[in-house]
Amino acid sequence: MSKTAQLHFDGKVYELPIVEGVENEKALDISKLRAETGLITLDPGFKNTGSTTSSITFLDGEKGILRYRGYSIEDLTEKSSFLEVAYLLIYNELPSNDKLESFKQLITEHTLVHEDMKKIFDGFPASAHPMGVMSSLVSSLAAFYPESLDPNINSKVIDLNIIRLIAKMPTLAAWSYKNEMGHPVNYPDNSLGYAANFLKMMFSLPTEEYEVNAVAANALDKLLILHADHEQNCSAATVRVVGSSEATLYASIAAGINALWGRLHGGANQAVIEMLEMIKADGGNVEKYIKKAKDKNDSFRLMGFGHRVYKNFDPRARIIKRHCDDVLSSFGIKDQTLEIAKKLEEVALSDEYFVERKLYPNVDFYSGIIYKALGIPTEMFTVMFALGRLPGWIAQWKELREHGQPISRPRQIYTGETLRSYNK
Repeated sequence: MSKTAQLHFDGKVYELPIVEGVENEKALDISKLRAETGLITLDPGFKNTGSTTSSITFLDGEKGILRYRGYSIEDLTEKSSFLEVAYLLIYNELPSNDKLESFKQLITEHTLVHEDMKKIFDGFPASAHPMGVMSSLVSSLAAFYPESLDPNINSKVIDLNIIRLIAKMPTLAAWSYKNEMGHPVNYPDNSLGYAANFLKMMFSLPTEEYEVNAVAANALDKLLILHADHEQNCSAATVRVVGSSEATLYASIAAGINALWGRLHGGANQAVIEMLEMIKADGGNVEKYIKKAKDKNDSFRLMGFGHRVYKNFDPRARIIKRHCDDVLSSFGIKDQTLEIAKKLEEVALSDEYFVERKLYPNVDFYSGIIYKALGIPTEMFTVMFALGRLPGWIAQWKELREHGQPISRPRQIYTGETLRSYNK
């Protein structure tokens, strides 16, 4: 006998099935609730609502666990590359050496974008936010690959579109940066790895010889892995909702980029640097802002500390901290903003107030510091996030199609005016 819960309503008793996941998560199956009772549930922000079953990512915020397809984030960042993790997320298994090399080769063959896309790119003013530029360029890919519009598209074409998107995303991301800087764009250097190629497209200038820093490329590769998926967050849920209408992969990913653009989602690491710059502008007095953070009557909040999901610690932060230290050491940077960050980190890891409240530095804190050290402007931080999150979004879109899930259509409780007479 499967477990059920009982709902007593209007003199009747209804049995609601209990669904249990492989990690012992439990949920009430209310898929027939409205049909049988006339009721719907009200859950603002869907914080207690499971919109799908999924085999992609497992997250336990209480225990600080993050796994992709059953593999711990610790093992993946230590032993795998970003492209290997991307393959895992999208195709459910770690690739063999031969499959990984074939995957890399296909991506290398598709890094270039159609020259006509430059006409779209050239239409953006330098003031355009890089996220807006990138979402527009990703959406426009459907125009260059119209076969993607077919809702009954076969798996081979889907795989080709996936390859195209992973291959071209770094090019489009680097171009969005060059647009902001007013610099000529760079084309891919396919002799380099994924992260190194991106850094070269970002920072090389025609007048200078650019050599990719291996420590920086390695840190970026690890950051991309750590950001690759994070369960049913705002942008992943957006990709699934848009994809449920049989929208193209490109349109669905563009929607995810726009969802990530929001400050409450992808802008957290940007907020960290803005906070550090504010402290710097105020004289760099860290103790002053520590006291403000402890004062419950003060509106100031430390950005990049604690996490809404992780109640114990952020496993990603423990991993990236080492790479953050490596980057700062390798670059030999003397920057007051980064010095302030290190002081805040020391306090958060030792001060009883922060330790008791689990206000530890999270992945956004360290990623913001790394991006700052690499010379990436704050407006590009969310673009970097999107570059990492891409394989997770693709996996979510692909799983939605394979499960044959119906179009998303939330309900509402109406609170407006009742019928009124039209007397004008």
